[in-house]
Amino acid sequence: MAHHSAVMTVMIAAARKAAKSLRRDYFEVDALQVRSKGASDFVSNADTQAEDIILEELQRGRPKYGLILEERGIIEGKDNSNRFFVDPIDGTTNFLHTLPHFAISIGLERDRKPYAGLVYNPITDELYTAEHGEGAYCNDRRLRVSGRKNLDDSLFATGLPFQGKEGRELALKETQAVLEKTAGIRRFGAASLDLAMVAAGRFDAYWERGLEPWDVCAGLVLVQEAGGIYGEIDQLGGAPHLKGQVLATNGNLHETARELITSVS
Repeated sequence: MAHHSAVMTVMIAAARKAAKSLRRDYFEVDALQVRSKGASDFVSNADTQAEDIILEELQRGRPKYGLILEERGIIEGKDNSNRFFVDPIDGTTNFLHTLPHFAISIGLERDRKPYAGLVYNPITDELYTAEHGEGAYCNDRRLRVSGRKNLDDSLFATGLPFQGKEGRELALKETQAVLEKTAGIRRFGAASLDLAMVAAGRFDAYWERGLEPWDVCAGLVLVQEAGGIYGEIDQLGGAPHLKGQVLATNGNLHETARELITSVS
């Protein structure tokens, strides 16, 4: 059974409170006000309302911590060691099309390293949590990455640049290379859930470029605490910066996957 620290308890309370608002909006999505942040990049009033709720709860529970939020940006804190990374709806396009595959993502960075993570799908009620040294869980079930060692029976996940984002040509080349050597690829449109599924052993590997820190902070902790490995796609070994490119795997496939993906770049 998962043992939650005081700070994780704060994170869970924030996510569950925001989830009530998101579930209501999800079933009334046609009434939402939506604006575009760019080509095929949208934000709804559901995002901003959920983020406001999470912000209020996190600041109440940990008033000195800094925050980096997808919609509001950076809020400096008095505690220089701890920062929350918040994405109120990872998978906004799915949410706006009433596809039940999106998540609240809250990550905690401590001393500039991912330390704790929460990924919560309000529709399926799957709550993924992990803290440094404490393991990874989905609700109360302990998570372990898969044990697959061969590419040809492995399932990968990725994200493809939407309209207006750079990197589509390279992403398609990488996707083709992976398709030729593996059991397949899934593209579900929510990075935090892709990482959670690597941690759960559902995917054997996930890669993507053009990510932001709120996309990955929580999920990277999940992968590591479930026994997996993560790093930068183009870098041999080492952890990635919390922005840019990420490759996360079950560990057995890591270097093989990295070599395959970078073979076309």
